[in-house]
Amino acid sequence: MSFWPLIKIVPVKTHFRFVAFSRLAAVASIVAVIASLGFTLFPFKPPCGGLTCGIDFKGGSVMELTTAPKAVDLGAVRGALSAMNMGDVQVQAFGSPSEAMVRFQTPEGSDPTKTADRVKGEITRVLGDDVKFSRIDVIGPKVSGELLGKGVLALLLAIGLMLIYIWFRFEVQFGLGAVMALFHDVILTFGLIAVTKLEFSLTTIAAILTIIGYSMNDTVVVFDRLRENLRKYKRMPLREVIDLSINETLSRTIITGLTALLALGGLAVFGGPTLFGMSLILMFGIVIGTYSSIYVAAPVILLWGLKRGEEEAEPLKPANART
Repeated sequence: MSFWPLIKIVPVKTHFRFVAFSRLAAVASIVAVIASLGFTLFPFKPPCGGLTCGIDFKGGSVMELTTAPKAVDLGAVRGALSAMNMGDVQVQAFGSPSEAMVRFQTPEGSDPTKTADRVKGEITRVLGDDVKFSRIDVIGPKVSGELLGKGVLALLLAIGLMLIYIWFRFEVQFGLGAVMALFHDVILTFGLIAVTKLEFSLTTIAAILTIIGYSMNDTVVVFDRLRENLRKYKRMPLREVIDLSINETLSRTIITGLTALLALGGLAVFGGPTLFGMSLILMFGIVIGTYSSIYVAAPVILLWGLKRGEEEAEPLKPANART
């Protein structure tokens, strides 16, 4: 790789003293978590509190239509529905240019079926009699409430399974550190969604679950190196072993994170408004997940303490080594 000198921007070996700033980072994290909870929960307005609920959790209707062979005039449809005060209106193309999906909220106190019929008539007036509706689904408040409950349950179940996984693979201290880091990442992500007024929907839940997986993967990498160094340097103070382990995995973490950020950045810029929110959430999650692996998960182990094993470290074999 000598012909590509930019690879050398990230040093192979670093000697940063991460643990020395753990108290300052802890204060910043606590303040950020409290602020995020405040923005997320207040005002106490069902069903989503301070979050901007999407149709999935607030109720509404979804229509799929086609105007083949000509393309759908998305702007005309969006303007017509906005004039009808349908609340959160989403009009997006999918598949071919002649296909579109329309999502809108049912006004409070209105009959969802009658509202869907009115919207169908308005779209027909705007696009002409050639428009055909292939799907019309009405999401009522009961269904949307069940979706919200199941979405939150999926997040809690994912975090619980991560705790069990880390507990069996490492020790309970490692599991508690990893779970605290996950809660930290999830709460701050909810705070970002509340502050930026991004739509909270099933797509958002999927993005948060992705963040949980990425954060846990990054934490496991650090924990693996930490466990190995604990066996290798039995007399080294724990804080120094933690610093050493983080520094040894730092270049890998930075390169992996930057690669993902570049891909998501392109998705945010060229993916249109439909994918912008999800891309922004994932980019934030990657950054905050890297931070939490260093300044949330690892310091918990330092505070809790752990018992040094008597077994020797098992050196990693080169990829081309013969067994």
